[in-house]
Amino acid sequence: MEPPLCDRCGAPTAWPVVRCRECAGRRLAFASARAALEYDASVRRLVAAWKERGLRRLAATAADIVADVVERPRVAAIAFVPRDRDRTLKRGHHPAEALAHELARRWEVPVQPVLRRVGTAPRQRGLTREERRRNLRSSFAAATAPPGQVALVDDVYTTGATVHYAASALRKAGARHVEVVTFARTIRIR
Repeated sequence: MEPPLCDRCGAPTAWPVVRCRECAGRRLAFASARAALEYDASVRRLVAAWKERGLRRLAATAADIVADVVERPRVAAIAFVPRDRDRTLKRGHHPAEALAHELARRWEVPVQPVLRRVGTAPRQRGLTREERRRNLRSSFAAATAPPGQVALVDDVYTTGATVHYAASALRKAGARHVEVVTFARTIRIR
């Protein structure tokens, strides 16, 4: 996405800001979030094909786009939002993990699966921001100790709830700095 962007959450802004209206007043466990594309109708169709129709090769295309648009984070490792077991069984793959591995190759940074899901949360699609936060509050835990600086990869940043709670689990386990990288981002404020 093209600047100017909010320094913290990566939302497009009219001019450079440290925190925008979307993230001001919110506690965020990550230092910054960046996405390659706006989650508009055409990107939504691409993501649906990737996630729901099993077009796994789109992970490489998504990583190419992310690597072209998003500056390589200064981190020791890449983590990914852990899979939901039921959805992974249904899909047969995990897009966030595939994207993380593709970005790791391009950025020459190791992938470390340091997060795990705790329990099963209902789907996020269609939930309000507050419902998403409640839904995910206790959904993540560290599987192993993360390095001090981590890039957290997911496919789409919608409200930021998923990456906030995943980053929070990384921080509780010892990560000092978490940067979020996603393929696409929902734009709420214009």
